[in-house]
Amino acid sequence: MESFEGKRVVVLGLGISGLAAARVLLERGASVEAWDEGSSAMLAERATELRQAGAVVELEFGGAKAGFDLAIVSPGMAADHRWLVTLRQAEVPLMGELELGYRLAECLHVAVTGTNGKTTTTELIAAVLGAGQRRTVAAGNIGRPLCSVAGESRELDFITVEASSFQLETVETFRPVVGVLTNLTEDHLERYEGSMELYARAKARLFASQRPHDWAVMQWEALEQFRAIGLEPPSKVMTFSARCAQADLYLDRSLLVSRLPDWSGPVLDLEHCRLNGPHNAENLMAAALVGRALKVPLEAMTGALRDYEAQPHRCEFVAEIEGVRFYNDSKATNLDAMRHALLAMPGSGGRRSPNIWLIAGGRDKGGQFHDAGPLLSRRVKGAVLLGEARKVLRAAWALFTPCHLACSMVEAVQLARRNAVSGDVVLLSPACASFDMFADYEQRGEQFRQAVRTMATGHSPAVDNAIHTG
Repeated sequence: MESFEGKRVVVLGLGISGLAAARVLLERGASVEAWDEGSSAMLAERATELRQAGAVVELEFGGAKAGFDLAIVSPGMAADHRWLVTLRQAEVPLMGELELGYRLAECLHVAVTGTNGKTTTTELIAAVLGAGQRRTVAAGNIGRPLCSVAGESRELDFITVEASSFQLETVETFRPVVGVLTNLTEDHLERYEGSMELYARAKARLFASQRPHDWAVMQWEALEQFRAIGLEPPSKVMTFSARCAQADLYLDRSLLVSRLPDWSGPVLDLEHCRLNGPHNAENLMAAALVGRALKVPLEAMTGALRDYEAQPHRCEFVAEIEGVRFYNDSKATNLDAMRHALLAMPGSGGRRSPNIWLIAGGRDKGGQFHDAGPLLSRRVKGAVLLGEARKVLRAAWALFTPCHLACSMVEAVQLARRNAVSGDVVLLSPACASFDMFADYEQRGEQFRQAVRTMATGHSPAVDNAIHTG
């Protein structure tokens, strides 16, 4: 475990990960300075806490100073941010909170990355390990910074880590004994210069420090994408796929079937699970292969996988009103996640003809929205679009499904409900980030829930019947 005693460290940004990094560094004897450009009440509270603990805190900070031994970088900070430019010029080493937490931890790590399904897979793995009597906690991008669990790691067998591409950009020694790549599709291309290769290389950093006896659990298609650009994990590889029967674990109708020579045959029946859809089948497969790598008994593993329930904002059923079902998939912040949600929605009378009223839109992350057109034409009766990207989405989708514009979540829900008939589905699956109108995807999903529940009680606010064409 690395010592930070007496080191001068600057923490850039007092979000949840920056706060955790500052706290643990103070506990370990470092001299800490923290900078943030904001001035909210929450930041003021965090600044007071850290000052009382001995840190120097600068809010609404516009400058930058050198003379530090180390800088802890917020994962959301742009590479050309003026603070980073100054610190690089002064040759101050840069480190992310994930790397810091790893260096302070005293147990092994299992880590999950990918475009979609990271949180669900992380939680599934934690459940599998728990069922196998392995002590673990889930941390990282899932909401609990890795630094915040470093102090309890001596009592754990593993920390199960969700890692975003942004976090992986700043890892150096981070080494999971099992690394998982759920999938690899377009996302965050505005950060990666529109390049899928740069995005893939950021994800590949999860495996960079692995050793030959470690494991890489990878979606078959994602591994093929890696190999196409010359990337190969240095560890042992097991693959899974909902579409390709060449994978070590694959989906055959409702069965997860293993081709591994010492673990062959059906492993789990999706019809006995609370999760549904091909995307969730892959999340279950990834968790099962991690359990296999870590020698969790099959019976314990399958019990945990069967009992796991989808978390809020992930194809979450909200209500049924006069035969119309409402689903909250606010976590779908990219196009591929929206596709998965559309495919997972129930048909009308068992048919897969168009029966979905899709609520989408928000802040564009650089997706190729027109690529979803053929699927929309098969499944979507109409799209209600809101947020910054609503006109971009209308231009991409109007040839495939009727598109209407709304100015608020309440208006979008009301408009979809007025057009829906019994057997239809109203699905919030935005395919965009939430930050244009909401604090985060959770707030967006909660506003959808509230709008639906208010409508269900018969006390919904009046909404202008005019369709906005903006």
